This record gives sequence, C-alpha cells and structure tokens, in this order.
Amino acid sequence: MELEKEIHQTKFKNDYHKIVVNIIYSYSWVTGLVKERLSKQEVTLQQYNILRILRGQYPKPATINLLKERMLDKMSDASRIVERLVQKELVTRTINKTDRRAVDILITEKGLDVLKDLDPVITPEDVLKQNITEEEAAQLNLLLDKLRG
Repeated sequence: MELEKEIHQTKFKNDYHKIVVNIIYSYSWVTGLVKERLSKQEVTLQQYNILRILRGQYPKPATINLLKERMLDKMSDASRIVERLVQKELVTRTINKTDRRAVDILITEKGLDVLKDLDPVITPEDVLKQNITEEEAAQLNLLLDKLRG
C-alpha cells in the first residue's frame, strides 16, 4: 500500500523527505512482523539479535563490547539484555581467564535450540514475497546500502 494512504499524508517536502518517512514507517512495519513471531518463544527483538551474534561466535564466547559493536540497535543496554538471557538459561556468563575485568558470554544449547525453532519463522519472507520479487529485494538491498554510503 502507498505510504500516503497508510499515514494519511498527501504532501512531502520532496522525495528525499518521503524516503526518510517511508524507511521509518517500513522499519516499524517489519519490526512488528518480527516481534509477533518472536513473542511465541518469549524473546525480544534485542535478545534475538544477541542470540544470533552469539551463535555466529559459537563455540567462541563474546564480550559485552563485541555484542555492543554488532547489535543492530546501538541504543540497547547489552548488559541488561544479557542478564535476562542468563535468567532464561539461553546464555552463560563467566569471568574471562586472561582478563579478569572482562566477561565471556556464550550461548547455551537451550539458546541454540530456541534459534533453531525461530529460524524457519522469523524472516517475514512469506509476507515479503507476496509484495516484491527476489530481484526487487536484491535491488532494494543495494539501494539501502548505497543510501548509507
């Protein structure tokens, strides 16, 4: 559906202004789809992001700083999110043997199982494929990369 109809706005300053509004609106739309699917496993979007980073590191542990660097939402409090994941037994946290000031975070088997369950349902590919082709998806990815420079 057209952005103008979705947000009930007919005029934009220019196409660049419309792009910014469209990206923000689309971000919210996609995030809503993903959050709905994550809620079945009682995992937040930020927790899911950290679990995926840790799975990519596995079997090596990660530090809080590494997680902060790689997180999609740079405003998230990685320490707090890790604490919640520890409580859910999806990750473990131990003191680093070589640097006692650092903490190693490692995904658990339970955490890997949660991701395995989420993998087939988390990407809203089924919804996106109804609206755009694979070629259009590739072009959109290129344009978004180009937008960020």
